Amino acid sequence: MSIFGKTKPDKLTAAEVSALWLQYMGDSMAICVYKYFNNIVENKEIKPILEFALELAGSHIKKITEFLSSANFQIPIGFSESDVNINAPRLFSDQFLLFYSYIMTIHGLSAYSLAITNSERRDIQNYFFECTVTSNELFQKIMELARKQPKYKSIPSIPSPHGNKFMESPRFISNLVGDKRPLNSSEISTLFFNSTKTGFIRSLSLGFSQVAVRDDVRNFMLKNVKLAGKDAESFDAILQQDHLPIPEKWDNEITDSTVSPFSDKLIMFHAGFLVNAALSYYGASLGSSFRSDIILNYSKVFTHAMEAGAFSYNIMVKHGWLEELPESH
Repeated sequence: MSIFGKTKPDKLTAAEVSALWLQYMGDSMAICVYKYFNNIVENKEIKPILEFALELAGSHIKKITEFLSSANFQIPIGFSESDVNINAPRLFSDQFLLFYSYIMTIHGLSAYSLAITNSERRDIQNYFFECTVTSNELFQKIMELARKQPKYKSIPSIPSPHGNKFMESPRFISNLVGDKRPLNSSEISTLFFNSTKTGFIRSLSLGFSQVAVRDDVRNFMLKNVKLAGKDAESFDAILQQDHLPIPEKWDNEITDSTVSPFSDKLIMFHAGFLVNAALSYYGASLGSSFRSDIILNYSKVFTHAMEAGAFSYNIMVKHGWLEELPESH
């Protein structure tokens, strides 16, 4: 029973349909991506992680199909073998494959946590909880190996304070001019994290721009490279003002291949997914930042992501690639 009234066991709420539908789309894409990754990877420590990620995506598709079918909802078309060329030359280094898995697993964990709290059916809640458990297992495997990689860089540490302190003036919210207080732990964490993820978008878009078939897709990816690169640099600049380390860059982990492993449809969907995720993270980071220069910066990069989202939406609609979510009528 729903806390808001009776719900038949086989019925799905709009929130449950949305979570299952979007996960189906994402995991059908992931199956294509990881089939290609598993075909090009050479590192014997990274390969089992990619295999595990592929296995999880496949199990999710099976379970989501059962949920949607039992409630008489159509199954999304998503992505299939026609959207991947596993025999395409290497586009990414093995280290980038691990980095990709790190970023995408973070996105998955965030989505599953939200889906649990938005679901009313116990079996749906349990399903997303299981997704969280297995994805956390994947994430731990990724982190254990990532720490051994030469390009891995931890979020900056800060000194332990001596005793508790309370603010004595509004200086906590700094002005755009004059002295700025040092970054606090929350601001450091979100700046570093957003620089990492936005740098990832830049590097992935760079790879996609080399292999995209259609001119409008290629041009969008080149625009994304420029905007995401500028946004990542803006986060880095704030960190460097406090003499803090910045994340590694990954452009040199992209090869010069021009043969696409993926369809333009998959490439555009992937870009749109990352733009939507960036909007969510920027919004959350904006709410936890108290220096006005940081707030202004997040407002700017949020606008950039909105622009990119509008462009990606228009391209996908133009080519008939955007599947509609189920609607109320």
